[in-house]
Amino acid sequence: MIAQAVLQALRDAAYAADWVRDGQAAMHVLSQHEHDAVLLDLGLPRKDGEAVLRQLRKHGDTVPVVVMTARDAIADRIAMLDLGADDYLVKPFDINELLARLRAVGRRAAGQATGKLSHGLLTLDPARHVACFDGVECELSAREYALLEALVLRRGSIVSRSTLETALYGWNEEVESNAIEFLIHRVRKKLGASVIKNVRGVGWTLGNAQPHDR
Repeated sequence: MIAQAVLQALRDAAYAADWVRDGQAAMHVLSQHEHDAVLLDLGLPRKDGEAVLRQLRKHGDTVPVVVMTARDAIADRIAMLDLGADDYLVKPFDINELLARLRAVGRRAAGQATGKLSHGLLTLDPARHVACFDGVECELSAREYALLEALVLRRGSIVSRSTLETALYGWNEEVESNAIEFLIHRVRKKLGASVIKNVRGVGWTLGNAQPHDR
């Protein structure tokens, strides 16, 4: 029940979230797919969370890991942090605190000191899921925000369709062939035509949006 609630909250917050139920499955998917962060319960069957974390760090995997557990002893917290966890959250927890901690480890992984993401006249507020363009706030849907965030986090690079689909959709979600183009069209309509540039046959990148584009 906790996992289902967390999964839904993550998706409502515009994360593409995947869920596995045991440690061996976790190691398999983490070796096959790139993830931006891991929420790790310690009490997992087949391979417990401590063993998963130990194996990840032994193999040099630097993916941010937030431990979620009912173990509240100081010794347990110290042990997991020293083993390589980036944060430690004791159950029961408030989902908003979990999301805030997830944003914090994401900032650290990206080398950012502040909570906002910027590119030219465009600023994103991850805590509020609001885009600010040339000083004017704009409301975005969860998927529109996730699209912009994926591009801002990869600014300076051309982002492929498959990378965007992975960032926006979970494993079991059907993705229509024109879903990314539809989202880009909606974002451009709200923020300006030049905010996202298409590189034909390769993907998309952030443009240098200007006020007169709105």
